[in-house]
Parts: sequence; C-alpha cells; structure tokens
Amino acid sequence: MVTDGRHAADTRLPPVGPVRQASRLRIGLALGIVYLVWGSTYLAIRVTVAPTHGAAMPPLLMAGSRYLVAGGALFAATAHRAAPDGLPDPLGRRQWAATTVVGISLLVGGNGFVVLAERRIASGVTAVVVATVPIWTALIAAVRGYERVSARHLAGLALGFVGVGALVVGHGGRYDPVGVGLVVIAALLWSAGSVYSQRAPMPRRPLVMTAMEMLAGGAVLTAVAVAVGEPARLHPSQLGASVWVAWAYLVIAGSIVAFTAYVWVLRNAPLSLATTYAYVNPVVAIGLGSLVLSEPLSGRAIAATLVTLAGVVLLVTRRSPVAAGEQRD
Repeated sequence: MVTDGRHAADTRLPPVGPVRQASRLRIGLALGIVYLVWGSTYLAIRVTVAPTHGAAMPPLLMAGSRYLVAGGALFAATAHRAAPDGLPDPLGRRQWAATTVVGISLLVGGNGFVVLAERRIASGVTAVVVATVPIWTALIAAVRGYERVSARHLAGLALGFVGVGALVVGHGGRYDPVGVGLVVIAALLWSAGSVYSQRAPMPRRPLVMTAMEMLAGGAVLTAVAVAVGEPARLHPSQLGASVWVAWAYLVIAGSIVAFTAYVWVLRNAPLSLATTYAYVNPVVAIGLGSLVLSEPLSGRAIAATLVTLAGVVLLVTRRSPVAAGEQRD
C-alpha cells in the first residue's frame, strides 16, 4: 500500500472492490471490448516492431510514445471534470504514486516485455503465453486473501491453461526461449500490478486513473528507450503506412478504449473474471493470424479454442470473492 506518510490511519483505506451498481451487462460489454481489441493488438504490435516490408519502430520507443500520446490526450480531456457523484477525487501524491506503481507494472513490465518479445516470437504464441495471467493473478490474490479459489474456480483455470497449452502445440513452429521468458515475466508483473490496483489509493474516475497510469508507464518506457539509444534507430521516413496505421490503432483502440475498459473491470469485478481476457486473446490473435497472414487453422486449434472458452465460462459463472465490499452473486 502506498501512503504519503502522514499517519498510520491513512494505510487503512476502505476496500475498493466491485461496486454493486455495475451490472452484468456493463461488465460483459467492457470485457468484450478487452477480449476483441487486445486480441488484435498482438498483430498490431508485430506489424510495428517487425514489419514484413520497410523499417520497424524501435520497440520501447514505440510503446512509450503510444502511452504518452494516449495518456496525455485522455488526461487533458478528463482531469478537469468532476466525479459523477460530486464527491472529491483528489489527484495528490498518493494517487500519483499508486498509479505510477500500476503503470510501471502493467505497461513497462507487462506490455514493454511483450513488445520486446514480439521481435523474437510470433504474435499468436505471445498471446498464448500471456494466457498464464489468470493463473498468476488467482494465486497472488489467494495469497493476499482477496479471493477464495474454489474447486470450480480451479477447474476453470485448469481448462483455460490446458486450452492455451494445446494452442501452443497446435500452432507449430520453434520458440525462442528468451522471447518466451520475456512474456512469462511480463505476465507475472501484469498480474502483480492488477492485484495491487484493487486496493491501492487510486483516483475514483476510471478515465483519469487510466490516463495517469499511461502517462507514468509511457514516461518510464520512453526514458529507458532514450537510455539505450533507440531514438537514433528511428527513421520515420522509412516507416511504411502499415506501421503508422498499426501504431495509431494501438494508441486509440488498444490504449484509450481497451485499457480504459480493463481498468474499469478491475474496479468493478473480481480479478478472476477481469483476467479472463488472457484466455480469449490467443483465440483472437491466432484467428487474425489465420485471416490476415493466411496461417493454417488446424482442427487441434479449434478444439483447443473450445476448451479455452469452457474454462472462461466456469470462471465467469462462478466467482468467490472474500474481501469486504465485493459483490456476491
């Protein structure tokens, strides 16, 4: 828990769990956005950092600029607006510290390592490895006492993991161990940041919170990119139109739209439900690979997809929160 050091009572913040007003329909729509848009961003990232024609964007600089542009635009548009309930929603040191921790965990650790990995491994394979996020998140949340892992919950996690594992086998190809290792680290950091965000002293306005996280994460990514000399490797005139279109898609759809939806789900639904996107994204990513890049879609991949979705259904239809303030069905 991040505090500003004023006194011990500040650390005993009220739990920030799912709100009772959040309907299943709204949660479902937000998750649908995350499922579809983030599933497609793996292809977009691949196009920007490893295009088939023309120069590529340096990976860290691409990620940093993406979040700085998206976060800056979102913050300028939303920070001055009052909270819908009219109650104060301060943006002080505690809020900036908390959003910085989450931004670094999710965007620098999570997305930054994914971007680096996609220079070494295929986008579909990356999405499959990221599907370990619900496993790590469930374990971290259980250790922290935020959620109870029931037998049905474990069955859903197991089915999802088996499904994405079968997708890896069915997808074929050789896998760079460094690339896969980077994605595993990314999944761990993303999971830890997601768990932390549910109890951290974050801004209550989802769009403002999202903007602050992207500004913090984008600033760190850009600083690291500058430190390793990536700007010298950027040649804008040599970038093809597809690279610019993919970058714009990552800024608008992947960052502003989908990341905002994910942050909202994190604050309004159990972690086990919020992180089911990681099981669905490989299905979308491999499907797009088949459609856009003409990659073969085998019967094994179709069967694995059905197993994956069965695991998601188990996670969605049975939730076991234990923290005070969380919604019980």
